[in-house]
Amino acid sequence: MSTKAKTKPRPSRLAGRVAWISGATSGIGEATAELFAQEGAKVALIGRRLELGHKIAARINRRSPGAALALACDVSSESDVAQSIAATVAQFGRLDILVNNAGIVEVRDLHEYSEAQWDHVMAVNVKSMFFAFKHAFPHLRAARRGYVVNVGSISSFVGQARTPVYTTSKHAILGLTRSIALDYAAHGIRCNCVCPGITETPMLWEHLNVRPDPRAALNERLNRVAMGISLSPLDVAKSILYFSCEDSAGVTGTSLTVDCGYLTAAEWQCTGPTAFQQIPKKS
Repeated sequence: MSTKAKTKPRPSRLAGRVAWISGATSGIGEATAELFAQEGAKVALIGRRLELGHKIAARINRRSPGAALALACDVSSESDVAQSIAATVAQFGRLDILVNNAGIVEVRDLHEYSEAQWDHVMAVNVKSMFFAFKHAFPHLRAARRGYVVNVGSISSFVGQARTPVYTTSKHAILGLTRSIALDYAAHGIRCNCVCPGITETPMLWEHLNVRPDPRAALNERLNRVAMGISLSPLDVAKSILYFSCEDSAGVTGTSLTVDCGYLTAAEWQCTGPTAFQQIPKKS
């Protein structure tokens, strides 16, 4: 008979919880939905591409102890957001976690924007968070412990070339995060912001593809990163999970920068190779 002590399985951090996640059909949102479901949550995948959402939901339902529901939603439309939250609660019976992750970028100089282009970026990146919180609030309050995670960017702190509206929107997200945290703490709701650096998502390549050599442009950026690597969507999802459970008890109104050291210095040149480049990253 073995004398080794049996290791008890770690309890799921989100068992019994329900999460609404925008921008969940790719990148950070998709990785967050998968991670939450692995932790026992029921997740609503919010996005415009319903067919893709159904495929992701089916994969999650096959592989995880949680559950997933795909819902079509244009987050710049208040009626769409309200309907998606109502459908989430109708399906799963409650709502505990709101992850505002949806975002878009337009790459052009400020004088080249039309009013409609400015308004569209701000509507998707910022106004959508207002809509989501407005309609989620009654359910978050009823849960007695509600969690709101807004996804910002390193562009919440510094400028970025040729993305003036995106940068403006990401700065605004920090202010909105602090306001929600302040005004709704009495209702048991915590609100925090995750600010990723260079992350391998479709949006990153949308930004880089305007350059003559997108891969060279990425490598040039990574030379300014202390760890010398980009983030995976799962890297960022883990920080979102931290703010979505009691691992972060007592933390509200703050931001967590996840950027592999990008913002640690005003001037930096990675001489590499770094240990992070040499050793495969573990999930």
